[in-house]
Amino acid sequence: MVTDNPLGLACVFSDGRRAEFDLSDLPNPRLTHDLASGLLELIHPHGSVDSGSTVDGYVAALRAMVRALAEQHFDGGAGDLRRGQLAQFWMAGPTRLEALTRALVEGYARSGGALHAGVLELAAGRHFNIQPNRQPLPPYPEVEWQRLTEVCRQLVDDSYAAHRRALDAVRHGDHPGEGGWTWQNFCWLLARLGPVATPRVVAELGMTYSAFRHRDYSVFYRALQDVFPHLDVVIGYRLLFGVYAGVVPDGIADLQVGDIDWAGDSTILLSYVKRRTAAESVNLPRAAVRLLEQWLAHSTLLRGLVAPTDRNRLWLGLSQPGHPRLIREVDRVVLQRWVLRHGLVDVDGQPLKVHRARIRTTHHAMRSKRTWTGNARATIDPNHSPAVEGDHYLSANTPAQRQAVESIIEDAQHDLLRRAQPPTVISAEDAAALADGYPQLIAAMHLDDTAIAELVGGARDVFTAACGDQLAGLHGPAGKPCPARPWVCLLCPLAVFAPRHAVNLLRLKAFFARHWRQMPAAQFMAVFGPYATRIDQILHRFDPDGLAAAAAEVGDTDDEIPVRPEERTA
Repeated sequence: MVTDNPLGLACVFSDGRRAEFDLSDLPNPRLTHDLASGLLELIHPHGSVDSGSTVDGYVAALRAMVRALAEQHFDGGAGDLRRGQLAQFWMAGPTRLEALTRALVEGYARSGGALHAGVLELAAGRHFNIQPNRQPLPPYPEVEWQRLTEVCRQLVDDSYAAHRRALDAVRHGDHPGEGGWTWQNFCWLLARLGPVATPRVVAELGMTYSAFRHRDYSVFYRALQDVFPHLDVVIGYRLLFGVYAGVVPDGIADLQVGDIDWAGDSTILLSYVKRRTAAESVNLPRAAVRLLEQWLAHSTLLRGLVAPTDRNRLWLGLSQPGHPRLIREVDRVVLQRWVLRHGLVDVDGQPLKVHRARIRTTHHAMRSKRTWTGNARATIDPNHSPAVEGDHYLSANTPAQRQAVESIIEDAQHDLLRRAQPPTVISAEDAAALADGYPQLIAAMHLDDTAIAELVGGARDVFTAACGDQLAGLHGPAGKPCPARPWVCLLCPLAVFAPRHAVNLLRLKAFFARHWRQMPAAQFMAVFGPYATRIDQILHRFDPDGLAAAAAEVGDTDDEIPVRPEERTA
């Protein structure tokens, strides 16, 4: 706690030791009090700091920061700090002082303190003073990786099975005061009361806390753990999600429900923020999609019983049984205690050190390894010369091999033929003109009069064209909405281009031009070359006066095009 008279800090750690720190001699009491409040959020049980020596290091950094800012005649609180002041202080270093004081500012924000616009973003961002000789963590050995995955998978499956049984018990349960002191009836009661403290449940039962303690209250706590996800289960889900998806740790921790974008029944585009760079997105592997589906089902009941401000948090869980407080942060100390509870050991028999960044590194290492080992689709070994590759892999010996090679050749030929076909461009937006000008297109797409009218009238428009059938499965699963990027439509045989699409086509052409200025020529041609060529063919068929009028509406910015964060040009 922060003491006011005199100003200082008093701590009691998990082993019972105490420590006090006097801060009354500092020149700016307001800033000192605010930073001390931020330090509270870092100390056990809120954070991972659990010893007097570690707190002493933070206090020394706090003193240095207050005195340095006081020399610049700053006499306000943490809420009065500006980005420029903090950037100047942190750029002066050293590395340890910057790291500790950044944590104090972030802690102040977590405690409910209000910071000026952009200050928290700066504090949570990339450090100015990079730690010297810092080596990246190597991937986990396969034995440790397998143990971690198995423990998380077992915990997740067992807890979800218990949760499903609890949901079934809710439908058939009754009030424990009337139906009896059973696990099923406590599940029924908790589903109606929500995540409340144990005294609230005792009051609902109409008994004293002493009488409750003399009953077999373990039944109640078991029901509480089965009905709502708690810390152990949430850690298991988050670690397993990192194993499956390879998303950065800070991106996993800060995920919101709104970051999940479903593209069909089995595909998720996940958006997250990587603090060292910027917003990113990733198409999740199937295992990660299934895990997210399971977690959303597991947390649905709790999500409907918490405050509206908390419902959008993805990793929603209770910190401990019998306490309504939600999980705020999963730090290193919490992870190590989780490892000890579940008996996870490394190759030397010692408790496994869980580094979430190392999980991401191992995910990518394992994915690269699977490309060349243990994968039936891997047909070329990077350690072989081109001659050996040709002798071993391009000589199809078995019927299955010949069929695979022929399928690859057919796909390539089909792609070349598609590029050679002229684009379907109608100069007049008229159904009769489309039917007369492209009878082969009408026959191939099996369009009736209603579908032709929708194509011409704009009812089937996508960004750059009108689509003959978005569920055709040409670029994705059949029966699902087409997931292709906007420029893929330029080479799609189902696309029909009309004068109303000229503005978006010009915006896409400007997008290609911006990428051409930023990308090496070889890379641009490999990624966008065929599409850049096709868009010129399409625009060449439009009326020049109409194109000139459409060009006036083009602002030449990425905001005009539906692109993902990693596809932006600025």
